[in-house]
Amino acid sequence: MTSPRINRRTMLRSVGAATIGLPLLEEMIGSTALGAAANEVPVRSFNVFFGLGIPAPLQTEGFDGVLEPLKPLSDKLLIMRNVDQVRCDESGINAHYDGASGAFTAEPPDGEARAGGPSIDQVVRKTHYPDGLPSGMVPTLMGGTFFRRSRVGRYVHSYNQNGTVAATIQERPRDLFERVFGMISGSDGTDAEKRQFKRSVLDSVVEQYQFFTGANSPLGSASKARVADHLERIREYEQRAYEMKASPKGAPGLPPRSKLAHGGPADPGGQGIDMPLDDLTAEWRLLADLYALAVQLDRVRFGSLTFLAAGERLRVKGDYKYDGRTIWQFDDAKQLNASGDQGCSHEWWHKFNEKKKNEQLRAHAHMKMREVAYFLHRLNGPDAMETNGRTILENSLITISTESGDGRHNDVKRELSGVFHAITGANGHFKTGQIMDVGAEGIDVYNTMLAGMGSKDRLGPKDREFKSIDGIRA
Repeated sequence: MTSPRINRRTMLRSVGAATIGLPLLEEMIGSTALGAAANEVPVRSFNVFFGLGIPAPLQTEGFDGVLEPLKPLSDKLLIMRNVDQVRCDESGINAHYDGASGAFTAEPPDGEARAGGPSIDQVVRKTHYPDGLPSGMVPTLMGGTFFRRSRVGRYVHSYNQNGTVAATIQERPRDLFERVFGMISGSDGTDAEKRQFKRSVLDSVVEQYQFFTGANSPLGSASKARVADHLERIREYEQRAYEMKASPKGAPGLPPRSKLAHGGPADPGGQGIDMPLDDLTAEWRLLADLYALAVQLDRVRFGSLTFLAAGERLRVKGDYKYDGRTIWQFDDAKQLNASGDQGCSHEWWHKFNEKKKNEQLRAHAHMKMREVAYFLHRLNGPDAMETNGRTILENSLITISTESGDGRHNDVKRELSGVFHAITGANGHFKTGQIMDVGAEGIDVYNTMLAGMGSKDRLGPKDREFKSIDGIRA
């Protein structure tokens, strides 16, 4: 018996439903082969940044070293070594500034609050959606867990064509939830009619939920279960972001879940703050969960996510475990025998010496990769499968990078050569499943990526000769 074909949009009848999206259901796919539905997969591009970098010598160890947490995803990633970002240096400034601004733009900054040009995600967005995204979507979503705040390039990693910041960055989970789900288009679909939910976002879809999971539903049992699970996930994340009760009837409870410092208290004069490891990762993971959920529900297709700012100054403390084993016991201030900024994990990068063990730096870098991998996994599970048989992780262009390839400010070439990069396949456009020594400038790597995504626009000076790095293209 053939299941009835249901259009995704016919199910999204209420304003609230348009904000929570729907999972892919078998009734939404025609009887033709899945390959025929490949055009329904949207173009997406996201930049994922982590602070302080991975020294180039450690990258040569592959998955046997600090990159170990990426190994389960190795077939979905192209890891690129020997990417040169030296052109992003400005005299008198260091990689914390220039390297961070050059990540995803391949350009030095243009003052305190602008990049030297657009970021990868915004060029792709302009190419594929020149007239704007579908009504009601978040045009660009930026989220991040960061504490070093001087100069926006430390933590912002999505820029418009003129180098201005592409969106306001959300650093509190509650704020990210409201940006994605709490602000919805009015009945006429215009931005002017946007209103904010004062109750649970799910209250607006109760009747539809009951119909599509009830006895008269046109859905099969498997699809009904997926709809129920889908809405329960949104409820779960909403509760986590707001610390809401199980069935909220009034306004969400305040204050928000965040227990970490934000704003000025997060960066007291560059002296750093104490940071329990569990508190840091708990907040990041909630933010990453919410961001991934927004992508899965097709609320957002472009933006950036930041795990720790460039030149981050934290005095981290706590047991770090991975895959059932204890990797390290963080206690930065005690192990550095210093206070203030000199007692922060930032100092391990300045002390890096390839002839030594660098145990503390290795542990910190390994932890960063664990948390980056956490977000990537959210886009690679059963809930992230799309009509072409690939996951969102495989279908999207996700670029992962950082600020430097070393940490010593006395040698710009060491700082901005060998900067870690990894990308996903973007629906078969780029090679994955390998570690590649590209030996090229970041600007050429980025422009090759843009060409692979169908863009005619290029980063950098217009008179600069384009050198295609064909080895990264599938």
